[in-house]
Amino acid sequence: MVSGTLSKTDTKKLSHKTEVESSLAEVSVLERGLVVSDPQWRDIVREEKRYCSHIKRTFQGQVLGYITPWNSHGYDVAKIFGSKLTSVSPVWLQVRRRGKDSYDVTGLHDHDPVPRLLFDGWSYQDYMSVLEDEDEIEELASELVDVAKTEGFDGFTLELWSQLGGNKRRELVHLIKHVCETLKDKKLDCFLVIPPALTREEFEQLAPVVDGFSLMTYDYSAAESPGPSSPLPWIKECVLQLSPSNQWRQKILLGLNMYGMDFSSQGADPILGGRYIDVLRDIRPKLLWDDYAGEHYFNYKRNNGVKCKMYYPTLKSLSMRISLATSLGTGVSMWELGQGLDYFYDLL
Repeated sequence: MVSGTLSKTDTKKLSHKTEVESSLAEVSVLERGLVVSDPQWRDIVREEKRYCSHIKRTFQGQVLGYITPWNSHGYDVAKIFGSKLTSVSPVWLQVRRRGKDSYDVTGLHDHDPVPRLLFDGWSYQDYMSVLEDEDEIEELASELVDVAKTEGFDGFTLELWSQLGGNKRRELVHLIKHVCETLKDKKLDCFLVIPPALTREEFEQLAPVVDGFSLMTYDYSAAESPGPSSPLPWIKECVLQLSPSNQWRQKILLGLNMYGMDFSSQGADPILGGRYIDVLRDIRPKLLWDDYAGEHYFNYKRNNGVKCKMYYPTLKSLSMRISLATSLGTGVSMWELGQGLDYFYDLL
C-alpha cells in the first residue's frame, strides 16, 4: 500500500500528480460520496486508484470480465477483485480450420478459466463447410473438449455470431447448440458473445444450453454521430426484446464498456483509463451529465484547435447500469477489465 499527502503549497501541482497514487480505502466510493451526477475532475484524479478490495460482493448476478494481452493491468484487476467476478475470459484463443475435420486451437498461454474463443481466419467457405456437415460440427466440438481438458479450462466464451454478417442464422444456432451441449456434457461452461441484433426466437432456442450471453450493449454511437456509448433506455430495450418475461433473463450479461470515446471532426478514438486521467489533469474540464443516456461527457479543444467531445464511464453511469441489471435480473460483462479505473469495482 502506497499513499501520500499534499501540503497546502502543493495543491497547484495536482494537474501533474495525483494526491493518492495507489492505496486501499477504508470505505467504498459510495460511502465517500463519489457516486454523483456532478463529479469534479480533481476528485476523479485523486480517488480513482483508491479502492476497497476487502468489501464483499453485493451484486447478485453473474459477472464476466474480459482481459486482453495488450493490457496487462487487466490481470491485476482480475486478481485484486477476483471475489467479485464469477468468470474471467482472456481473449487470445483462436480456433482455425485446417481442412476437413481438422481444427487447431491457437494462442494458448496460461491456464485461464473461460477464455474467449475467436473463430479466426475462417473464409466464408470454411463456415459453409462446417455448418452443412454434422461430422465437421462433431469434430469441432470434440476438439474444444480436448483442449479444455488438456489446458484445465472451465469452458469457453464463443465469439462467432457476428462473423457472417447476419447470414446463416438458423445454421449458426444449430452449430452453437451442438457445441454447447457437448461442452455441458463434459461439465464445461459455454458463454456466447451476442450483438443486440440477436432475435428473441434465436435467444430462446439457445438459452437452455448457453450458460451466459455476453450482450454487446455498447458502441451505440459512431464517428459520424458522436454521442453516448450505451444509453440506458436502449440497454433496457435490448434486454426486453430478447427476454420480455423473466425466463432465461438471468443468463443475459449486460455489456459494460470500461473504455470511452473521443469524438472530433477527425473521427472517433477509443479512450482508456490512463489516457482519460491524463486529459482530466491537462484540461481540467467541467463534466456534463447526459440525463437521458445516463452518461458523463465533456467538451474540450486539442492543442491544434480541434474541438472534441469525450465520453467516458464514471461511477454514476456504471452505478446506474448495475442497478438496471439488478432490476432486470441480469448479470454484467465488462469489456475490459484493464481499461477501467480501479475504483469502479467498488460498485460490484
